Amino acid sequence: MKGLSTFATLWARPRPLVGTTPSDVVHHENKWRLLRYRPGPPGIVHRTPILLVPSLINRHYVLDLLPQRSFAAYLVAQGHEVYIIDWGTPGDEDRYLTFDTICDRYLGRATRLVARGSARGKAHLLGYCLGGTLTAIHASVRPEHVASLVALAAPVRFAEGGLLAAWTRDPRFDVGGLVEAMGNVPWELMQSAFQMLRPTLNASKLVNFLDRAWTDESLDGFLAVETWGSDNVSFPGACYKRYVEELYQRDALIEGTFTLSGLPARLENITCPTLAVTFADDNIVPWQSASALIDSVGAVDKQRIHLPGGHVGAVVSQKASKTLWPQLSGWWAARDGETSVAAESSPALASTGRTKFGQY
Repeated sequence: MKGLSTFATLWARPRPLVGTTPSDVVHHENKWRLLRYRPGPPGIVHRTPILLVPSLINRHYVLDLLPQRSFAAYLVAQGHEVYIIDWGTPGDEDRYLTFDTICDRYLGRATRLVARGSARGKAHLLGYCLGGTLTAIHASVRPEHVASLVALAAPVRFAEGGLLAAWTRDPRFDVGGLVEAMGNVPWELMQSAFQMLRPTLNASKLVNFLDRAWTDESLDGFLAVETWGSDNVSFPGACYKRYVEELYQRDALIEGTFTLSGLPARLENITCPTLAVTFADDNIVPWQSASALIDSVGAVDKQRIHLPGGHVGAVVSQKASKTLWPQLSGWWAARDGETSVAAESSPALASTGRTKFGQY
């Protein structure tokens, strides 16, 4: 009965504020922004900044949900200098944005800006889901400013992509016709595909909700994840077409035939320290797809962390703050070299504004 009474009052409960860790916009261009989280009480202890790269089709605040469930806030509290890309919302005019523009020009610009403020001239990159695919491809072609690569539940071997791979490889799936008709691929269409991966997910959420004795903290966590899950982004058409045709349908990244701005994007060219994080119950990016990165990179220092949980829950849950997050922070700290208790800040990036590509 307690679960039913809680459920009855849930819809009147105000949605919690998400993405509230203090940050500043240090660069913006077209729809995307580069945010720098403000240092916490310890200041910046570690020499090498971290750039978080979320999926192109999900809001960045999944990594900054709530004050007690924010991966970004946790890293700041550990003395890391943390940046994140907010990809924004593409408009109709963005249907022609290419994979190269996003993965090379935009991601490259963000990486150089973050790296410029560090003593090493490099940045740690963490890419989540599709963001991990983008960072791996970028690092394979533009390694100069990449100190290390973390691929968090990121698809690499697309032939092992589960149902998404089966659907996109079906000859009846006309990706060219879809993009020609729709321009940007609507988020509603992609959301329905993700829901079909687990048709009973909403029912299981309801059962779990009624079965638990919810506290205010857990209710806010539930609503925050639901808020993020309903706040999706359409996929720029030209980028989507190449993503599906070359990666999902041809597995070009693993096959060694993918290019970025005309240059070979071969995973064996990645020689920086590399970490792949996979989840046993991930139905969006099966662990077999994500773990292929470690088998393919040329790095000597490479490692895989395999944890229970699903694609989202294992990253943002309370359990993640005690398992995954400390492991990632420790992994970066161990590869940071000497530390400096005096904060190494980035004064040149402290204000909001747009910078010119030619300068970086």
